[in-house]
Amino acid sequence: MRSLICMVLILLAVSVRAQGLVSNWDREVVFRSVNVIPMDAERVLENQTVVVRNGRITALGREGSVRFAKDALVVDGKGKYLMPGWAEMHAHVPPIDDIEPMKEVLTLYLANGITTIRGMLGHSRHLELRSKINAGEILGPHFYATGPSFNGQSVKTAARGAEMVREQKAAGYDFLKLHPGLTKETFPAIARTAKEVGIPFVGHVSFNVGVWRAIEADYSSIDHLDGFIEAITPGSDTLAEPETGLFGAWIAHRADPRLIPKLIKALSDRQIHVVPTQALAERWQSPLPASAYTSAPEMKYMKPQEIQGWVNAKNKYLSDPNFRKENAEKLIQVRRQLLLECQKNNVPLLLGSDAPQVFNVPGFSIHHEMKYLVDAGLTPYQTLRTGTVNVAKYLKKRDSGMIKTGFVSDLVLLSGNPLADIGQTRNIEGVMMGTNWLPKTYIQQELKKLER
Repeated sequence: MRSLICMVLILLAVSVRAQGLVSNWDREVVFRSVNVIPMDAERVLENQTVVVRNGRITALGREGSVRFAKDALVVDGKGKYLMPGWAEMHAHVPPIDDIEPMKEVLTLYLANGITTIRGMLGHSRHLELRSKINAGEILGPHFYATGPSFNGQSVKTAARGAEMVREQKAAGYDFLKLHPGLTKETFPAIARTAKEVGIPFVGHVSFNVGVWRAIEADYSSIDHLDGFIEAITPGSDTLAEPETGLFGAWIAHRADPRLIPKLIKALSDRQIHVVPTQALAERWQSPLPASAYTSAPEMKYMKPQEIQGWVNAKNKYLSDPNFRKENAEKLIQVRRQLLLECQKNNVPLLLGSDAPQVFNVPGFSIHHEMKYLVDAGLTPYQTLRTGTVNVAKYLKKRDSGMIKTGFVSDLVLLSGNPLADIGQTRNIEGVMMGTNWLPKTYIQQELKKLER
């Protein structure tokens, strides 16, 4: 009788743990009868067993052919789809002294299947955050940190630019973040010093630098398609920066499609990675009113004052004397064309949406980004590669971005097939972050805590 009671208590304990976060260093987590999207090709491996232990995929094979430990945590994957977790390569983590708000943002990313982020607005405490995540003290995606901004205010001279590069390399940042305001004098010093010390630079292309110099200088990634519109618009070099608008918004209707191949070839030849943040453009720079976005369910995770700030930014854009509805539609169309040509011509695309920014809630916005990439003409598989395989190659992580034996167990379980419908990325049943299994119930509980 006593042994029976003990057995029941053990089963109850396992059941309770399965409803919440399960952290396993020695215990196996097994996904049974699951459809696997390995991302090594556009295919689905049906009815598989996937075994995870100590943050690695240790076995993968047809259901019934794979052995696993008797005390393993078994996840029923019947009818579900398992694929690698995604990356958000233009993420923002609060650049503040308090780590607690940073942890809230990390939760939003994880809850949406994002297992890698690149923070794009640096702060010294991000280095501590990265260290704590790596040590397992804080639960969060793999975190790559850029340093404090290089811009027209922080870099007044070439000497200061070079000095900042050396400071941030010594501090241990992964990337340098470039913002607008750099000049033909300060930018070369930053780029040259960055190459000397071995730290990549990413982000915006300053107006006075231009995309051609950016490409020649070997940007590690150009984000937002910054400078692209200007490069394909005749006469843009005769204009002042305010006349072109954010990301070329006021001149995109004059873009010449015949100039696109030259730009795309230069990007492809130098293998410049591109982080589109198309969700930012489609939501901020579209002709739709702010009300088209403010009622979205994910807005409940943002503070009212933040949402109001986004509304103000949107209204300012729509009320600008340069705004024309038909020109805004043309801007989106041209950006989509550029994205499709990048995909067709081997320009490496990386998934990134720029959150939290105008109507882009951390984590949730990456699903908008994937939809917009498909709207631009990419297939769902090509779109999913931008956040998995492409990112693994970019970060030189040879054991990531696919589901294979020996690879890291950064995984997302979905209720539907995203290869058939990219919208299925939203239907998350659970996330495997290294040694941690986050089932849907746990994710919902954590999200509930973050509602404003």
